[in-house]
Order: sequence, then C-alpha cells, then structure tokens
Amino acid sequence: MLHKNKPLLTWLSALGFAASLTPSAQAAVVASVKPLGFIAAAIADGVTPVEILLPDGASEHDYALRPSDIKRLQSADLVVWIGPEMEAFLPKAVATLPRQKNLELADLTTVKPLLVRGAEDEAHPHEEGAEAQDEQAHAHHHGEYNMHLWMSPEIARQSAVAIHAKLLELMPQSRDKLDANLQHFEAELATADTQIAAQLEPVKGKGYFVFHDAYTYFEKHFGLTPTGHFTVNPEIQPGAQRLHQIRTELVEQKAVCVFAEPQFRPAVIDAVARGTKVRTGTLDPLGTDITPGRDSYVKFLSQLSSQYASCLKGA
Repeated sequence: MLHKNKPLLTWLSALGFAASLTPSAQAAVVASVKPLGFIAAAIADGVTPVEILLPDGASEHDYALRPSDIKRLQSADLVVWIGPEMEAFLPKAVATLPRQKNLELADLTTVKPLLVRGAEDEAHPHEEGAEAQDEQAHAHHHGEYNMHLWMSPEIARQSAVAIHAKLLELMPQSRDKLDANLQHFEAELATADTQIAAQLEPVKGKGYFVFHDAYTYFEKHFGLTPTGHFTVNPEIQPGAQRLHQIRTELVEQKAVCVFAEPQFRPAVIDAVARGTKVRTGTLDPLGTDITPGRDSYVKFLSQLSSQYASCLKGA
C-alpha cells in the first residue's frame, strides 16, 4: 500500500523543492526606515518587492521589534539599515543573518569618508549646568557621527550602488533590469540635485532653527545655514535654558523661520516663536506621505527643498 503512494510522495517533495527555488512572497528587500526604502525601491523596481520595517510615526531612536518584524527580517533577501548608532533596535536581529543579506550603510568603505560629525560636538558651548550635561550625555549615546545618512544625495547614490551590487549577487538573472534601474536613479538624482540647488540659492544665508539635527547632510550639500536645533534627540524636549537662548536669538532676528516635524509638533515651538516675526514651517525628514517607488527618493529630496524654500522665502 505504501509503495503505491511513492510516486505521489516523490512528486510532492519535488514540488516542495521547486517551491524552495522560487522566491516566496515574503522574500524581499527590507529597509529599516522609509527613506532607505525609497532608495531600495528605485533599484529593486520591477525585480523584487521592498518593505519598510518602521511604521509611519514610529521613531527610529526607540523602536522595539515585534515578533512579526523579526520574521520579516529572517525571511528577507536583503536587509538595508544604517548601523547600530541609528537603529539601536536592530543589531541583535541582524547578527543572525548571513553576511550577504546584511547591508549596513554606515560601514561601507564608500560611505565612511562622507560621514559628518554630529552637531553635538559643537553643541551650545555657552550652555552650562545639568541641562548641558544631559544633552552632552545624550549626544554621546548618539555616537560620533550624524547618522541621518539618507539626507545626503551623495551617500544615497553610494547606497544605491551598494544595494545594486547586493541584489546582483542574489539575483544575477535580473542584471539588465537592475543595471537600468541604477542608471535611471543616478540620472534622476543628478537632475534633482541641479534643480534643488537652483531652488535654494535665493535663501542661502537666511537663518532658521530646525527641531532636531536630522538635516545636516542636506544643509551642507546645498549650502544652507541653520542657526541651530532645539534638540539632538526628538524624544527629549529641550530644557528651559535652551529655549530661552533660542527665543533671544529669534527676538534679535537671527532667524527667519522655525521648523517643526510632522510627528513632532511640540507646543514649545509655537511658544518660542510667539510674539516674534518668525515664521513656522514643517520639515518632513522621513517622507511620511510619499509611497516608495521608482522615483520616491528624488520626490523626497524635492519635497524637503520646497519645505525649506517656502518658509525661508516667506511664500
């Protein structure tokens, strides 16, 4: 009786083997935060799906992985993240992945020379006491470098090149499509770079405050000059001394604009700007309302540029 079923069993096991060769619906590129998903989606377009680990509104500074997240990471073809200084919740989970599935951007030899030291190194030298120490302690926890790498068009380009190389290793049969995607991304990025530089040219030299120091790479790249930031970590509200200092600078008209963020619209920003001529704007460092796709990273940069320009110009 048993051997009669043998062909069926062989057929079923062959089916199972064939299924293991075809990519499962879950196998995809998993990016830690949305803007990395934008870059990955440009390269993986038409080749493999891209998923984003961090839900909208969650903070990369203090996220806790759920069991479903760990499953997604384990079944991913490739995990793209920045590094332990940015996503402190990831190193343990990523350590169990095979090397070829783990892409840590801050560790790339092409990215390391482009890293900028965190603003906390020059943080408020005239602040004293417990509050300054608290910010310094927090800065230390944040590490030596500013890790908001997706804000740099040049680091984004290097990241795209690295994602392309990894996907090529994993999916050599898709070489033509992957090559075409990288070429398209680099061309679109170069065009956007020129357009954004032109858009921001008239507002260079205007002072402003950002809510937290996420924008350094973008600002350096396009020659913007922030007066300062409210906080190093958006989870920690700035103290009274820091707010007094910012308000003094606003009253003295050293800044024309104060920027909040979609998920952080603290009352302190309105309170500090009240009664001054300063405008308030919003910068979205994560591209919350942008859907990952072929041109989403370039859209993200252009949106950020328009957010800067409209508040600084006063339009």
